[in-house]
Amino acid sequence: MHGDALRTARCPDSMTMPFKWPDSYVPGLQPPPVLPERSLWFVFRGSELLVAAAPLPAALPHCNNPKDLGMMLQRTQYLGVLGDQHCFAAEATASDEAPPGWNWQGLRALFGVLDDAQFALAGRAVQIVDWDRTHQFCGACGQATGARASELSRECRGCGLVVYPRLAPAVMVLVRRGRQLLLARSPRFPKEMYSALAGFVEPGETLEQCLEREVYEETGIRVHHSRYFASQPWPFPHSLMIAFFADYESGEVRVDGIEIVDAQWFDVENLPRLPARISIARRLIDAAIGEMHAS
Repeated sequence: MHGDALRTARCPDSMTMPFKWPDSYVPGLQPPPVLPERSLWFVFRGSELLVAAAPLPAALPHCNNPKDLGMMLQRTQYLGVLGDQHCFAAEATASDEAPPGWNWQGLRALFGVLDDAQFALAGRAVQIVDWDRTHQFCGACGQATGARASELSRECRGCGLVVYPRLAPAVMVLVRRGRQLLLARSPRFPKEMYSALAGFVEPGETLEQCLEREVYEETGIRVHHSRYFASQPWPFPHSLMIAFFADYESGEVRVDGIEIVDAQWFDVENLPRLPARISIARRLIDAAIGEMHAS
């Protein structure tokens, strides 16, 4: 699997760090006994978030309940407190139209539009909503599940199976050879865009074993001296991206033409179109560029 997302101290100050929790956020499981008159609501229709429509700036509903906007919700989850605001996630039906003055927008399109704290919490909210929707019934015996009060989990009322929100760890690696970077294209990428290599961790693998396997499977290159860079939640739909640098060891570039349609060594002064700044891939590449220019 190849992804575009999926030393932070060297990242430029102007570079946004998406999905990073602000100090003012306190996660929670149970809402207060008496609900405030106004709370912050993250209302999703599938993966689309309800925000104020243009010409107003994109903003989240700030109300007692989205029912005040004429909406009927399927399920709600309490998220905790952001600053001084209680926050909730909610799920609308697939056929729900946005109320007048509001519209549905994909989360990616709201990067840099919502403030960083709300965008980060929206990433958490969409994963909780998706998990809750897909685990209403037990995968072992088929009976209904119920939310547990003590932790973020659901328990089968029949066999007692407990399920937690799913996370799929994926390793991303930027391979370096002198002043060159190994970048590749997936057939799903926008035209002419290249990115670092990435793949999901398989059962029994360490992160280092995963990155060595993925690089070799996708490009025929052997690597060594891997170094951790940073991680990033990637809620499309529920990945955790863990990024590394690695150094070239041996091999010639070859691709299978299916998962990877092209891979090349690019000089740091002559790079192709790169991923958007929302992704950890771009942070990884920019950090490498900064180190090479500084050396």
